[in-house]
Amino acid sequence: MEKKEKMAERKATKKDQSLDDMMAYIDENGNLSTTPPDPSKMRTFNAEEIEIGVPRYEEPEPGSLIRTGTVTYFKSAKGFGFIKDSQTGESVFFHQNDLTEAVNEGDKLVFEIRHEQKGPVAYNIKRQ
Repeated sequence: MEKKEKMAERKATKKDQSLDDMMAYIDENGNLSTTPPDPSKMRTFNAEEIEIGVPRYEEPEPGSLIRTGTVTYFKSAKGFGFIKDSQTGESVFFHQNDLTEAVNEGDKLVFEIRHEQKGPVAYNIKRQ
C-alpha cells in the first residue's frame, strides 16, 4: 500500500517538472550543478594532445639524478630516514646502508635517486 502511494506521488511530481527543472549541468570542476556553465570559463582541448594510457618510459640523463637536499627525519635505531629534495621539494626515502658517512637531522647532503616501486629512493649519500 505504501509503495503504491509513493509511486503515485512520484508520477504526480514528475508531470509538474519542466525539462529545465530536470536538466543537470557539469561545472568547470566536474561537479553536478543546476545552473548552466559560464561560457567565459570554457576551455578547448586538442584531442590529439591527450594521451590515454601510460607514456613511454624515457631513460633520465645520469646528471639529472644527482640531487642536493636536507635530512628532515632520521632514526639510526630504525635504520631509515627522509631527505627533502631541494630541487623538487619532495621527500625522498633513504636507508642507512646507503650512507657513506654518519648524518643527523638538518644536514645538507648530495645524493643520487633511483625510482623503485614505492617511489624515489636516495643512495650514494654524502655530506655536502
